[in-house]
Amino acid sequence: MSQRIIDKAVAGERISYEEGCELMKCRDLTALGKAADEISRRMHPESYRTYNIDRNINYTNVCTAVCDFCAFYRTPKSEEGYVLSREELLSKVAETVELGGNQILLQGGLHPQFKLDWYEEMLSDIKSKFPMINIHGFSPPEIYHFTKVNKLPLETVLQRLKAAGMGSLPGGGAEILVDRVRKEITRGKVLTDDWLNVMRVWHQLGGTSSATMMFGHVETLEERVEHLERLRTLQDETHGFKAYICWTFQPDHTDMSHVPPAGSFEYLRTQAISRLYLDNIPNIQSSWVTQGLKIGQLALLYGANDMGSLMIEENVVAEAGTVHYLTLDQIRAAISELGFEPRQRDVFYQLVDPALEQRAIEANRNRDPRAPKLVTL
Repeated sequence: MSQRIIDKAVAGERISYEEGCELMKCRDLTALGKAADEISRRMHPESYRTYNIDRNINYTNVCTAVCDFCAFYRTPKSEEGYVLSREELLSKVAETVELGGNQILLQGGLHPQFKLDWYEEMLSDIKSKFPMINIHGFSPPEIYHFTKVNKLPLETVLQRLKAAGMGSLPGGGAEILVDRVRKEITRGKVLTDDWLNVMRVWHQLGGTSSATMMFGHVETLEERVEHLERLRTLQDETHGFKAYICWTFQPDHTDMSHVPPAGSFEYLRTQAISRLYLDNIPNIQSSWVTQGLKIGQLALLYGANDMGSLMIEENVVAEAGTVHYLTLDQIRAAISELGFEPRQRDVFYQLVDPALEQRAIEANRNRDPRAPKLVTL
């Protein structure tokens, strides 16, 4: 049964929700990987595989939502809560530019006090000093939170943020897009339909975004497929998702530390099935940040066509105890070892000029080896 569905996907036919659920029962990792790789190579026949250089800047860890799976957030009354000074934030952006980065991933918690003009000023300050940097900004939970704090329509919030310098919208906070799951693992956070509607309106405004899935906690296999189905349906409508990234829940130091961690087999299997199912999302990123170098590399043979980001800085996954660090040379070597040419890209999957790419390679090689390899807060 599974092989028939796999063959159908490889032939370019769309598989149904029921067939996706059947695939989730398939344990033949080799067959799933081979099919996902064939589809990936058909969608990306080029001789290269890509990566990006950016950093994840968390402007605050103060959050009114309570997420059992998150080791990063602090309550508004916590003494461990912080808000980055503008000077420190701009310093982080400057270092990213020096290392050849063309983007920052700007995210924080759901801060109860800041109004929309605070975020607009932050975006404008970054863009005025670094106009070449794309701000991959906020997330649907943050955007939805902004509408509530400011009592403004969603479209107005997004239009204002876009005008202030937000260039693209990351797919954070998706977890599993099924309300049963969301209500079990989080309180005070956007539910499924509103998460999707933030993306819908952003796409209608001409915006680009990514889609994500964090799996391996309380969801069923069928709910993973339900998540994929909702992404695929919205993509049919708006065509705004440029990429999809999935990763396994990291339980350490969270209130869900009792949940057995999903391993590499489950990661590769779920990513491969995602490639078979998401026939309208063009790019899939490897999650080496949670899986490490070797599985991150292997993911390029299980449906991914992109190694993701150098991730100069990452805090959220690191707080859960998972700290994988790769140099730019390691990322490029991982791609080369598979017979592909490594190429740097931007958030829109446009290749970076080769001269700028070479400059970034040299800048990263010359980076002070005593500098922290992964910044954690």
